[in-house]
Amino acid sequence: MNTATDKPGLTREESMYDNYYAVIMAGGGGTRLWPLSRRSRPKQMLTLGGERSLFQIAVDRLEGIFPPERILVLTVEDQAPALREQVPEIPRENFLLETMPRGTASVVGYAAAVLNHKDPESVMAVLTADHIIGNLKLFQQILKAAYQVAGENYLVTLGVTPTYPATGYGYIKQGSEIGRIEGLEVFQAVRFTEKPDLKDAERMLASGVYSWNSGMFIWRTEAILAEISRQMPELYSRLSLIKEAWDTAEREDTIRRIWPELKPQTIDFGIMENARKVAVIPAHDLHWNDVGSWEALFDLLPADENGNIVQGSELLSLDTTRTIVYGEENSRLVVTIGARDLIVVDTGDVLLICSRSQAQDVRAVVGMLKDAGRNDLI
Repeated sequence: MNTATDKPGLTREESMYDNYYAVIMAGGGGTRLWPLSRRSRPKQMLTLGGERSLFQIAVDRLEGIFPPERILVLTVEDQAPALREQVPEIPRENFLLETMPRGTASVVGYAAAVLNHKDPESVMAVLTADHIIGNLKLFQQILKAAYQVAGENYLVTLGVTPTYPATGYGYIKQGSEIGRIEGLEVFQAVRFTEKPDLKDAERMLASGVYSWNSGMFIWRTEAILAEISRQMPELYSRLSLIKEAWDTAEREDTIRRIWPELKPQTIDFGIMENARKVAVIPAHDLHWNDVGSWEALFDLLPADENGNIVQGSELLSLDTTRTIVYGEENSRLVVTIGARDLIVVDTGDVLLICSRSQAQDVRAVVGMLKDAGRNDLI
């Protein structure tokens, strides 16, 4: 572990991790929270029942390990101004911009190449901008343990211990134990399974040796770039050109020329499934939620005695149970009679009413609007 002397303005703990950087992926659209989440206001910018956006909360929970100058944000160009406004403490140059979406393999490789150019010994934590993590103490404990494991050239994944047979998450199978670090068990990761059917999800839950894939990773930039070179050589060659141009006047032109040429791919499919040295740290009681749909809000927001959740709107209800009514500020009165297990979202220009059991299908509606050319509503 790096034990550099303390620097002015940093806590002792921040100074201990001088070569540790947080990379927050913040370019998604969050289509499953439509119509509240839009291109101009994606999920990570929303304040779901609080005063801080999901993105601001993601930055807040890094305090004590990562000072603002060691936090990078990966996003698309049209979202950058609003994100910068939400976290003015992060230097402007720490925002790495995609000219168009090209998948997490490309953006993670981009950040790794830039950080490796800046600091060849750098370790990066790839984190999310739109998840809820209730157990902050455990989260930071995992980040510290993962830093040490990454120092042994492992690609470290943050797993979440499953609580039900979810079919919307990827799974990681745990192999032999590597050891205990910071009081946490660390295992070899032997298999990634992407979004299983219900039967397989039930089997994996019962086995006790699988974690949900949280989409958060920790590794040395040298190690992940070596895997990209081995498995995605075309991407690696393009990243090398960006790295070479980084401190030159050709930087912006190089990125704009190269980025559209990249083939979209996720880091899970492109790298992690066939990586050679992968570790997983399963997190128990992390209180993690990826806020992947309107249904997820039933686990996050307080409900009344009938199981109803009301945010933003004024609700007049009769014989209504297990229903969420979510409206923009000062939206109209919503009246429900005999409603059961419904989601009602009122944004002024759109009124969404759907069954809780079909909350994931909101994404399909966004696709239908795209096909119809209704870009004004997405």
